[in-house]
Amino acid sequence: MTMHRRPLGHGRTLAAVGGALMVVGCILPWWEVGGTPGIPAESGNGLASVAIVVFLVGIATMALVALPYAAGDRPIGLDRPLMFAILAVAGWIGFAWRIVELAMIGAFQFSAPADVFTDGPGLWLAGIGLVILSRATYTMTGESVYR
Repeated sequence: MTMHRRPLGHGRTLAAVGGALMVVGCILPWWEVGGTPGIPAESGNGLASVAIVVFLVGIATMALVALPYAAGDRPIGLDRPLMFAILAVAGWIGFAWRIVELAMIGAFQFSAPADVFTDGPGLWLAGIGLVILSRATYTMTGESVYR
């Protein structure tokens, strides 16, 4: 039993989790090069260049999930699966664009196979957050409009 007239729903719960993962993923390092004796380590996170779009999509997703609760009892036109889909597409474009940029500057240099995961945990978290947001959008299309 909920205290609110409109329960959150499975799709919006997934969207909130995906948004939180994107925000945390953008704060963590996305790439790291160097760090061996004589070569200083260089790294960057998801707040550089066009990757900031992924961070903004995460913030906007969490705001969109909270919007109906801030508005009261009246329905909000923005609270539709189409808005979540637009956010997911924008996030994927920013994510892919930044990966291409990083590949072009040679940021993906790994000395061991495990470095693929350990040198850029934020990149992986942001990607998982985008996958969850995409799945949440698909789930919302099957939910009741009026919740």
